[in-house]
Amino acid sequence: MPKKRSGGGLTTTQQAAKFLGVAALSGAVLAGIALPAAGALGLAAKGTVEGFDEIPSNLKTPPLSQRTTILDRDGGAIATVYSRDRTVVPLKDISPYMQDAIIAIEDSRFYEHGAVDLKGILRAMNRNVQAGGAAQGASTLTQQYVKNVFVEEAGDDQEKVAQATQQTLGRKVRELKYAIQVEEELGKKKILENYLNITFFGQQAYGVEAASQRYFSKHAKDLKVEEAALLAGIVQSPTRYDPVNDTEEATKRRNTVLTRMAATRAITQAEADKAMETPIKLKVRKPKNGCITAVSGSGFFCDYVRKTILTDPAFGKTEEERSKLWNLGGLTVRTTLDPRAQQAANEAATARVNKDDKFAASVVQVEPGSGKILSMGQSRPYGLDQKQNETVLNLAVSNKMGGSTYGFQVGSTFKPFTAAAALEKGITPATSFSTDWKITLKEQDFRNCTGSPAGYADWPLQNELESEKGSWDMTSALGKSINTYFALLEQKAGLCETVEMAKKVGYERGDGKKIVEAPSITLGSEVSTPLSMAGAYAAFANRGTYCTPIAIESITDPNDKKIKVPETQCSRAMSENTADTINQMLKGVVEDGTGTQAGLSDRDNAGKTGTTNDRKDAWFVGYTPNLSTAVWVGDDIGEKSSMFNVTIGGQYYDKVCGGCLPGPIWKIAMTGALNASETPQFNPVSVPRAKPKEDKEKGGGDRDGDRGDDDGDREDGKPGGIQLPPGLIGGAGGGGGDQDQDRRGAASATSCRASAAGAPTSSPPARPSSGRPARSPWSSRPTADSTPGGTTTPCRSRPR
Repeated sequence: MPKKRSGGGLTTTQQAAKFLGVAALSGAVLAGIALPAAGALGLAAKGTVEGFDEIPSNLKTPPLSQRTTILDRDGGAIATVYSRDRTVVPLKDISPYMQDAIIAIEDSRFYEHGAVDLKGILRAMNRNVQAGGAAQGASTLTQQYVKNVFVEEAGDDQEKVAQATQQTLGRKVRELKYAIQVEEELGKKKILENYLNITFFGQQAYGVEAASQRYFSKHAKDLKVEEAALLAGIVQSPTRYDPVNDTEEATKRRNTVLTRMAATRAITQAEADKAMETPIKLKVRKPKNGCITAVSGSGFFCDYVRKTILTDPAFGKTEEERSKLWNLGGLTVRTTLDPRAQQAANEAATARVNKDDKFAASVVQVEPGSGKILSMGQSRPYGLDQKQNETVLNLAVSNKMGGSTYGFQVGSTFKPFTAAAALEKGITPATSFSTDWKITLKEQDFRNCTGSPAGYADWPLQNELESEKGSWDMTSALGKSINTYFALLEQKAGLCETVEMAKKVGYERGDGKKIVEAPSITLGSEVSTPLSMAGAYAAFANRGTYCTPIAIESITDPNDKKIKVPETQCSRAMSENTADTINQMLKGVVEDGTGTQAGLSDRDNAGKTGTTNDRKDAWFVGYTPNLSTAVWVGDDIGEKSSMFNVTIGGQYYDKVCGGCLPGPIWKIAMTGALNASETPQFNPVSVPRAKPKEDKEKGGGDRDGDRGDDDGDREDGKPGGIQLPPGLIGGAGGGGGDQDQDRRGAASATSCRASAAGAPTSSPPARPSSGRPARSPWSSRPTADSTPGGTTTPCRSRPR
């Protein structure tokens, strides 16, 4: 004779025999499991050994969805996210009162019967006959657990959820078969543990630990008898017995549970009476779910992490696999977020741009050499309440990762890529071009990467100031952001070479489309994202090696097993000497050029300003050897507006420029992130300069020891390379995407209004003969911002 299992359970054979015996009593079973009488014929069809055996006996129990915790690089919690709020705990960490309460109200004979409770079925049958309908069911805890497994497996698929809960004979028979298997394999204690962890307790709480935290702000192991009874009572109808919304109904139900606990002798009658006299005392803890709860303004970074897991093939070959991983949760995700950098980025983004301004600011920081994204900050807070100026649009990233549709035109911040392409081609920084402030070039003189002309139209372009005419070398042209120079440099270096250099340093469009190979790209006509630009400039800081940005350091699953995460991919984009040369030239931008308001005084730093046509986008992208930061300011809602005569952050601007708003924001972010950190230096190199015209006319030598013969000024005093005398070529249009001359960086701390009369019309002076990189690569420069036509206007903010 088969042995009876401990705890009252029966063997599989006994369970099957009992099931078949009950199946023969179709009317009784229908009443017992609270099914309509119309199902009798269906039961008869299934009430055979063969029909019962056709049901698979292997119940595939899905892992329970749990919370995912996102951590910063130091292990601090950023946010908790989940599709279902659940924390799985062992039975020993669940109050004995809670265990007794759920058994008393849901299945008081739990330890006496097997998967099917025949006595309970007969009792339910009698009650239902008396009531004239389905008044009581007889599902055991084991059967309820099986049903919850199917619901859990259905996830958010409402059709599958309906199938798992529909009141049909087929589902009941299937539940019975699986319940037999579960009883045989798990045993009573494990079934109880699983049931308490899978069950829904209302208020978005799944499992008893989450429910205990939600209603009482305590662990499940610390529940008192009256609290345990309340939670046990909720299970039957989480909406009806919700103590948050209906205390009276919840109290009645709790007292019913306490009465059953006394009847089953789980507690004494005196204990039950005392508990029933105790009013419900809730200490509700609101659910904190999702990136909206992220600390220190890191919601956008948190959402980028979420998008990474949902889109990167490293986390699943299909979208369905990746979604399942994320929704299942239970992950511990350690990210690259630096708490100090994030705080600095958030403070910087909100320091000069208010959340309710028409324009917004985005700040993103990347670590050179590792590609680690250290921070993402925005002037608008992360969230869904538009009345509070919240947004979930991540201005730092591509559309695929939750950003804007296209990205933003980058203006003159693109020019260093053209310079790098030229240097890689062997063109010396001493190369000079002499132009009027307006010129017109032909698109057919530029070749795309197929070798075809880039177009057949004229390309008119201009510098911002009429005074910007004369001769420039690469250093002075970068410092003063001379459009005409970089158009001619791109022509000499090659349009395709320029585009390929941009690709090598990770420059990408925000919409993921192919970069348009148009001559105007050198002036920043193409769109990109702050993250892309921060990563690209990090390649300069890393002496020419580009590393793809990453946000995740490691991931472990609920069993502490490591999940492989994508690592940064580093590749050489340019020679070390090219990067070192760019670094030295861009140092001049923050020391004496358009970005002086951004410059850091305590460490080596470099960068570039950028302002696009009609001042719809303003940028500052800069770096130290150990940190690269991109700052963008512009209109993030609807049709983009120009930033002329605007008030941003309480300050009035005649016109916003890269140096006067993004620049100071960049300085705040860098200062906060780098506070008390190491101060590494750029590798010093000697940057060749064009000889000043006056020295050559006097027969003077090249002060920095480089003759500059390669495309620079010739020793005979006649200009070498491409020379376009002032006034020879005219043009009426702006070119491409840039109007950035950002003169305001050289202005005083209180005002940048000045006359353009001092603007140079000849070559800049040579560097000192010491051979060391000059702190100031040029001695005179315009100190005014001017609209085309020469009208000077201040670029710095002033009181309204």
